[in-house]
Amino acid sequence: MEILKVEHLSKIYGSGDNQVKALNDVSFSVEKGQFIAIIGPSGSGKSTLLHLLGGVDSPTSGKVYVDGTDVYAQNNTQLAIFRRRQVGLIYQFYNLIPVLNVVENMTLPVLMDGRSVNEERLNELLDVLSLKERRNHLPNQLSGGQQQRVSIGRALMNAPSVVLADEPTGNLDSKNSQEIIELLKYSNKTYGQTLIVITHDENIALQADRIIAIDDGKITRDEVIRR
Repeated sequence: MEILKVEHLSKIYGSGDNQVKALNDVSFSVEKGQFIAIIGPSGSGKSTLLHLLGGVDSPTSGKVYVDGTDVYAQNNTQLAIFRRRQVGLIYQFYNLIPVLNVVENMTLPVLMDGRSVNEERLNELLDVLSLKERRNHLPNQLSGGQQQRVSIGRALMNAPSVVLADEPTGNLDSKNSQEIIELLKYSNKTYGQTLIVITHDENIALQADRIIAIDDGKITRDEVIRR
């Protein structure tokens, strides 16, 4: 079942001599539950693509469909709701609120959405992420790996259809990096969430079901590793 469809997606920054094509006519589709690694050199357009998939930035041209919804046909209010409910975003920099504890950071998107917290899901995530003993800790009382776990929990609290991770292990050592990827893979398999990860780490990319390589704003390789 197709969960994500990208049609002729382009993003241009600047104009005239200063014009930069960050993405150039990119098209592909993703099946529900796939784990996809997006690789490519710095400046290739990987992060731009991820932001367009997540509704964070708008394309110059082209379409993005998530679960049949035309993402950019929505108004600003609809787009904000879409981002909170359908997409989980995880970044290299954890972006936690310093004055909020672990539980408060994880449940913030749910509360911003005006919904009550699913306590069963919260406790399950705290358990899976090994954060039960840290639930009342502030970010500055946590290690880098623990902070990234909190950001993963925050991304998963709304049970999104698609989880987008931009270099989620970029600030972590190899042990913590593999633990974070294992957690994302667990979420991918257990909850059936589609997982798209940008990475420079070949070992991480080779754990995916499919690798999409981007260079100079274009897809240069799209290879299924495992089915």
